[in-house]
Amino acid sequence: MSKRTHTTEVGSIACTDLSDLGAGKEGWLVNDPNLLCALDMHTIALANRYQTVIINWADPEGLVAKIRPELSPIASEYITAIEWLVFEEMRALAVGTSRGYFLVYDLKGDLVHRQLIHPGRILKLRVRGSRRDLTQDTAEEEVCVVMPGVLARFDGSEIQKMLQRWFQDSNSNFWDQKPKQRDSEDLENSYERLPHQLWNVSKYGPCADAAITGLMPPPLMEVQSSQRYFCAVTIGEDSVISAFRLSEDRSRSLVGAILSKVVPATFSTISSLSKMIWRSEQSPKKSEPKPQSFARASPLTCLKDHPRKGERLTLSPSGSLAAITDSLGRILLLDTQALVVVRLWKGYRDASCVFMEMLVNKDAATSSAYYAPVKSDYCLCLAIHAPRKGIIEHLAGMADENWTTSLNYSVRQR
Repeated sequence: MSKRTHTTEVGSIACTDLSDLGAGKEGWLVNDPNLLCALDMHTIALANRYQTVIINWADPEGLVAKIRPELSPIASEYITAIEWLVFEEMRALAVGTSRGYFLVYDLKGDLVHRQLIHPGRILKLRVRGSRRDLTQDTAEEEVCVVMPGVLARFDGSEIQKMLQRWFQDSNSNFWDQKPKQRDSEDLENSYERLPHQLWNVSKYGPCADAAITGLMPPPLMEVQSSQRYFCAVTIGEDSVISAFRLSEDRSRSLVGAILSKVVPATFSTISSLSKMIWRSEQSPKKSEPKPQSFARASPLTCLKDHPRKGERLTLSPSGSLAAITDSLGRILLLDTQALVVVRLWKGYRDASCVFMEMLVNKDAATSSAYYAPVKSDYCLCLAIHAPRKGIIEHLAGMADENWTTSLNYSVRQR
């Protein structure tokens, strides 16, 4: 099939401030491994290791804000992940760092929230809608923080409440002649820590990517309770694909119980001995915030196929499918509910995937000016960017839940 080109210009992001990110060099937007990108409706955020630039191409002035987080030079801290947080009319940018800090900024570049998730590098921030429980179709936003061997989950409602308080305080201080400036330490103490769940998923080795795919039933012979269980899929070097059942209950976590007992006692003993030996008269430094204990993560299954390594994981909108790329140039389509690989494509080294919905019943949509497309008028599509081939391939299915049966009749476009 001949190669076809379909491009539509949506705006321009050219500005002088991008020179700090390497703009002006050939291939700077694609070939720089340290350049991060997060795309919103009319806004794009670009970040390197130490700063972030937010550009609105719908605005004639273009530049919205320039963010330089307060990073620790001693620990060589740098930016590792960015993602947009959108709640109705409120929009903010989430930033993850190499020390495990979760930062939130408004569109002016002001720091809204700062919180330590867990010591370690944040690999990715995921924002998606999820069902509240297995019996209702009502959805809520959730924020997933991916770290090597660690997963954290925030309820979107908690972040939304925090943003509402921030914008209300900002509006109330709008007319103040001398607005109070707060640094990161003051901000850390100004609001309570956002409640979240934390799980250790390193049983099969550290993960290169991971995602919480949705809710799942409790295990057999489990005492019925109000707590929820989530399914998580991880990929990495030691295990191509691993799956875990995540519990909200922290009291049943053996690792969390050991850490909660041993770590405080160890730090207390070391502190007492240091005071006895050195008897320092200097004022004590501010202690680092301690991460919360782990909740229970029960392994479900894993796929080990040395030397194959999992590289990237992409979730479908409903979370029922995942496209996984590996080091052998293959793309695996995983049914996250049955935890079964249902399709496999070869010859896609360094590929990137994205799920999207496409309007297929165009005749019904154009037959009447008052017709509004419904869910059945759309089909789920998988777009594959193969950089070594220089093409984007398009695989069209029927529906998210029926993808495994309808893919036999899919169409591949170049």
